[in-house]
Amino acid sequence: MSRVRPLRRPPRLAPGARVAVVAPSGPVPEERLQAGLDVLRGWDLDPVVAPHVLDRHARFGYLAGTDADRAADLQSAWCDPAVDAVICARGGYGAQRIADLLDWTAMRAAGPKVFVGFSDITALHEAFATRLGLVTLHGPMAAGADFVKSARAQEHLEATLFAPETVRTLVSDGTALVPGRARGVTLGGCLSLLAADLGTPHARPSARGGLLCLEDVGEETYRIDRYLTQLLRAGWLDGVAGLLLGSWAQCEPYDGLRALLADRLGGLGVPVAEQFGFGHCEDALTVPFGVAAELDADAGTLTLDEPALS
Repeated sequence: MSRVRPLRRPPRLAPGARVAVVAPSGPVPEERLQAGLDVLRGWDLDPVVAPHVLDRHARFGYLAGTDADRAADLQSAWCDPAVDAVICARGGYGAQRIADLLDWTAMRAAGPKVFVGFSDITALHEAFATRLGLVTLHGPMAAGADFVKSARAQEHLEATLFAPETVRTLVSDGTALVPGRARGVTLGGCLSLLAADLGTPHARPSARGGLLCLEDVGEETYRIDRYLTQLLRAGWLDGVAGLLLGSWAQCEPYDGLRALLADRLGGLGVPVAEQFGFGHCEDALTVPFGVAAELDADAGTLTLDEPALS
């Protein structure tokens, strides 16, 4: 079975870069979007909002407009040679519905550029990895409540975009669930989305050789058990090099959840670092996916072999 391999790194951003904001998933609060755009302008970026970002689906209110419109916004932004980066406005749900509507051949021909998002966007991180072979950034989104209120989240994303060599080591807020060191290539995202992606055209066959980043939000413990058990039973975690656990916001208090994580992941026999500060949490770090790195679970550090962007 193939191993997770390093992916092609897009170019870093420079002042004046044009950034397209798209909404592949849920509806976007206009006030938060404007606040996020102000942050991006403050970095001397030129944000442009895709035509359907503020739409809401007529029948399914949890979607930001129709599948066709959301897909068209993402594809048009990606294929526009004047756009240097695409940042998602928010997560929610809906990215899976558009993954098969995108023209991946045209997007591959458009060349590498920066892609940022998390949560439901996990489905697109996986598709960008398997279809485009590109490093992507699991990081704050333009209309995210945590992003517009958090100086640390803003500063870490800004550094990753403009000066990625300054943030090659990420430091966790926690300890080792399972001690040890491991080398591999970063991947992952929202646990429930990774479980839902199994068997789809854009899913990789396994996390073998990878440093797998996992987090989720608002899930009952038995559901987290189910997602992890599904990945284990499917063999998707066979050969994983190590795991980084992010936030578990709006789940049960971490002491209870920690026992489940140890039960399901401890048997893999690989290092597991916890409370790594990415995902649905305040002050969330930006984690590049597709970069070779070393995890030191005891020290709570992830050190990238090279900067996230070229």
